[in-house]
Formats: sequence, structure tokens, C-alpha cells
Amino acid sequence: MTDPHPSPHVELSRSLILVMVTIGTFLNPFTGSSINLALPIIGEEFGVNAVTLSWVPTAYLLSTAIFLLPAGMLGDIAGRGRVFGWGTLLYTVASAITIVAPSAPALLAFRFLQGIGSAMLFGNAVAIIAELYPPGERGRAFGINVTSVYAGLMLGPFIGGLLTQFFGWRSIFFVTVMLGGTVLLNVSRFPPVLNEPRRDVFDWQGASLSALVLILFSAGISRVPEPASVALIGASAIAMVIFLAVEERRPHPLFPIVLLRENRVFSRSNLAAFINYSATFAVTFLMSLYLQVVRGMSPAAAGSILLIQPFFQMICSPVAGRLSDRTDPSLLATSGMVLTSSGLLALSFVGEMTSTGFIILILAGIGTGLGLFSAPNMTVIMGSVERYHYTLASSMVATMRNSGMMVSMAVVMVAFSLLIGDSPLTPGNSGAFLASMQLVFLVFFMITLIGAFISRDRQTTSARVKRS
Repeated sequence: MTDPHPSPHVELSRSLILVMVTIGTFLNPFTGSSINLALPIIGEEFGVNAVTLSWVPTAYLLSTAIFLLPAGMLGDIAGRGRVFGWGTLLYTVASAITIVAPSAPALLAFRFLQGIGSAMLFGNAVAIIAELYPPGERGRAFGINVTSVYAGLMLGPFIGGLLTQFFGWRSIFFVTVMLGGTVLLNVSRFPPVLNEPRRDVFDWQGASLSALVLILFSAGISRVPEPASVALIGASAIAMVIFLAVEERRPHPLFPIVLLRENRVFSRSNLAAFINYSATFAVTFLMSLYLQVVRGMSPAAAGSILLIQPFFQMICSPVAGRLSDRTDPSLLATSGMVLTSSGLLALSFVGEMTSTGFIILILAGIGTGLGLFSAPNMTVIMGSVERYHYTLASSMVATMRNSGMMVSMAVVMVAFSLLIGDSPLTPGNSGAFLASMQLVFLVFFMITLIGAFISRDRQTTSARVKRS
């Protein structure tokens, strides 16, 4: 399937698969960004505080992070295309039952189920694309796929704001069900090569330990500033040490320790992706609350402003993807992270009286930076491994993305716990919210500075590898 000169029939087949995988990829950011616009209304309906409200996106991210690597390994055992289809089915069903969620705990449980389906989608999507497209065309295909992420981020706030304002927040999940159904109708057209098994051993011990690490960490973050939080986070660190020790000795590990240690381009590119998402995922979450709670905008108006960042991401990503096929993708990715860092620093100074035009300018800069980073970084990662590692690399990238998103929301939860506490998020305590938001963006700025240095060092390492 990676023939550089495919027949028209094969070209049509892989184009259809790329479209279906791209729609499946679109589901995650669309649902996540659209539900952010509904959070204030969900908080009012269920009567929950700011920390509990932050669990609506976090529950989804937690389950996705837990199941991503296992889903990738399952794709190697049962077939990438088959597991992608199972994930689409689970995601669609979970979206359907979320429409009738009767309470906040039920909503969080259904979001957790959505995350499992998402892990099965994302854990195999990039590997499917890498299987179908040769290196000379892969950057373009990745650019299209990444564009769908930014299209979801762009359309999510706008459509989510309109749906929430006029039809209620539950209507958001009708869109997800329709899109998931479209993919399900076409999964049967995936070629047999995408369902070929590539291993026959599943690392149950590694999967259990990695889940324990993430659950303990999330539980600890949610208990800040209680003393129990320190014990839970400490237990998470101990579980991580045990997990790494166990995986080091396994012949077919869930977590690719040897690959990360021996392939510095792969490891540093994944670390750069982790840092990128750690510092940027919560931007939409925080700005959605800022525009509605502090500035008093309607969900539709706030969604219109939040279109700006993903719009620029969507415009820049395919261009960056094509450029990454012709020039050094590491240089593009590093430039993008530097630009993103500048935007995050500017957001740390946003206050109650900041002009809307200035906010739009900042979001445009961050969107451009993210667009320059993502597709080239993906090209570097997938180009640094052999074909038999595609699923592993795909799952690893998705794990770094979702782990970064979890860390991003964890930073927000800690800031909310320390500065807002159990108080509901209302215009009356907008001062505490502003202080939390500014602190979080300052932390994100410092994180991206570290990421830019790592990405630059990765560029130097890649050049040395090519020369050798």
C-alpha cells in the first residue's frame, strides 16, 4: 500500500480511508472544544463548582491516556483497521448516551467511555496513514489529518456555542453521533492489509500499571490542597518507577523504553509534542470561561472569538505539512513552538479590560505557532522509526498528546483549587478566576520555553544522525 506510484483504484481507496480516518480524528477536538463553551451552563444545571466542572474534559482525557498504548498494541494484535472501527462504534454509542446524562457523575462516566473509544481511534489513526502513504507523500497526508484536528477545534467553539445557546448543551452530541455513524458505514471498506496481525502478545501487566499511575496522579491533583494529594501523587511516582522497571525486562513491552533510549530523535520529538500539548490544551478551556464569566459574552459570541486560534492552525498546518516534505521539519516545529510561547506570555497579561482585538491577535499568533509545529513534528516522529514500529509510534504520539492535555488540565485544576476553592464560578468571583488564569498562562509560557530548547536540540541531533 506504500507504492509511490499507486494505481487509480488504489489511490481512490486510500483517499477514502484518509477521509474516514480524518473524520474520526475530527471527532475528538470537535467534542472537546464544543463542550468547553457549554461548561458554565452545565455547571448551573448540575450545581457543581469550578474544580468539578474541570473534570468534564479531564475524565475524557484520563481514559484516553489510560487506553492509548493498550489500544495501539491491540491494533497490532487484532488489526489496526478493525480496532479503529471498534473505537468508532464505542465513541458513537457513548456520545448517544451522553445526550441523556441525568447528573454530573453520569456525565463524567459517559465522558470516560468516550475516552476509551477515542483511544482506539487515535491509537491507530496515524499508523493507518503511515501504512498507506510513502515517505514522500506522508507529510501531505499528515497535514490533512492534522488539519482535521484544527478544523474540529475551530468549528467546535462556534457550533458548540450556537447549539448550546439555542438548543442546549446536549445537542452537541447529536453532531458526534452523526459523524461517528458516517465513519462506521465505511469502515468495512478498509483493505485487508490494515487488519494484518503484527504481534500476538498483550502486555496486561504494563497496561494495568500504567493505568494505576495515571489514576493515582489524577486523584492526587483533584485533592489539592489536601494532605492526601501529596500521598496520592507520591504513590503515582512509585508506581511509575515500578512500571518502568517491569517494562524494561519485558520482550514485548507496552511502553517502548528501548526505542526511546536508543532513538533520540524519536524520544525528543515525542517530548516536544508532550510539552506542546501540556502548555496549549487548556487555552480554549480558560478563554471560554474568561469570555463568558469575566466579559459576560454569550456562548455564541465567545465561540466566534475562539474560532480564531484553530482557524490559523487549520490554514498553516497543511502548508507546514507540505514544507516538511521539502525542508527540515525540525526547524519548522521549533519556530512554531517559539511563536506559541510568545502568545502564551501575552495571555498572562490579559485582564478584565483587555481589548477584544488584542485577544484575537494573540489567539491568531498561537494558532499559527501550533500549525507550524504539529504536522512537521509528526513527520519527524514517523520518519524516525521503521515500518514495523508505525503502530507503536502512532500510539506513543497520541499518548504524549493526551498525557500533555491531562497535565494542562491538571495545572488548571491546581490553580483553581488554590485560588478559587469550592466557590462556584460566577461573575462575583471573577477576580480569583483572573488571577488563576494569568498564573496558568505564565506557567505554560515557561513550559514552552523548555520545549523550544528541546525541539532545537532534537534538530541538531537529527542533523548529526543524517551526517553519520
